[in-house]
Amino acid sequence: MTLERYACDPAQSRGRRIPEPVAPTRSDFQRDRDRIVHSTAFRRLVYKTQVFLNHEGDLFRTRLTHSLEVAQLGRSIARTLQLNEDLVEAIALAHDLGHTPFGHAGQDALNACLQRHNPESAGFEHNLQSLRVVDALEERYPAYNGLNLTFETREGILKHCSRRNARHIEAREPGGVACRFVSPTHEGGCGPQPSLEAQLANLADEIAYNAHDMDDGVRSGLLDMAQLEDVALFSQYRRETLRAHPALQGRRLLFETIRRMLSAQVYDVMAATQQALQHAAPDDVQAVRQHPPLVCFSQEMALQSASLKRFLLQNLYRHPQVVQTTQAARQVVRDLFEAYMSDPAQMPQAHIDRFDGIDTPHAAGAKPERVVADYIAGMTDRFAAKEHERLKGRAVFPV
Repeated sequence: MTLERYACDPAQSRGRRIPEPVAPTRSDFQRDRDRIVHSTAFRRLVYKTQVFLNHEGDLFRTRLTHSLEVAQLGRSIARTLQLNEDLVEAIALAHDLGHTPFGHAGQDALNACLQRHNPESAGFEHNLQSLRVVDALEERYPAYNGLNLTFETREGILKHCSRRNARHIEAREPGGVACRFVSPTHEGGCGPQPSLEAQLANLADEIAYNAHDMDDGVRSGLLDMAQLEDVALFSQYRRETLRAHPALQGRRLLFETIRRMLSAQVYDVMAATQQALQHAAPDDVQAVRQHPPLVCFSQEMALQSASLKRFLLQNLYRHPQVVQTTQAARQVVRDLFEAYMSDPAQMPQAHIDRFDGIDTPHAAGAKPERVVADYIAGMTDRFAAKEHERLKGRAVFPV
């Protein structure tokens, strides 16, 4: 496929932190994708929460199925825009590798544990943890820790980062993946941007989770079709569906409405982004970085998408049943953190060997609280619940 001049060309990649020979049959971005798919962290996503915990049902999305949906949407849009599909796919598949068990509840609890234990701690950010997974925590190769991915994939994985943590990364890797988070903003108040492929993976993430969280919310019984009539983005495509299929109802009506809604968002991104690119006329990847985000919704679709997000926040993520479950999940993470900090021997020896000052091959020395956080973040929902029962003698969730 022919790439646009402002797309990321693997032949022009900024490369890997540890140089390697080029693969004979795959581009560097294809190789990144394959390393991600074969990683331990990727397999664990099958039992990590999206909204509903693993024990609540087999048909709800997990972090793995979410990542696959993001990759599918991203590739479809990239193909039309003549961006690098392989890079979009690699970023999409890797963007949640650092997520804790129990979704955002686990992340918030782990961040609070780190901050409480050590106020000087960098805390826990799942995007930063995803980068940490691919840079240091995966153990698959004899010569280095991590997956040794290209700069472009790593840059896309780090889609958010606090300025404080970005400064630490920048000190270790000057001009690297965190540079844009510490650079002064340019005119208009917008700092340097990542590649178009990274921008696209980020927006595909938003499109995917809005749609499938709505679907899972209805499947769970926490949302119903009558409530969704208050969401303009949903109601207009429900009416369109019923005009085409007047007798349609139930799950088929929901599925077709969401399908049409997804298609409309995808086509909107394509059109709005093409218009933004024509106006900005970037000559290359570096020129893209000097503009405000160019992969975007139209103004009307952006407002509709924001309205849907507010609806889901108020009616699904803050639903009393979800809140009750997430409170229990936070307690599990807090208990695990305190148990391992009090008695590190409860963790596998391989994790204890990563403590600062212990000299073992390939050890990525870290403070004990960071090693504990890495261990907990790598757990699936199911394993975390079982570990909690083992250490505390009581079950919080069915396992």
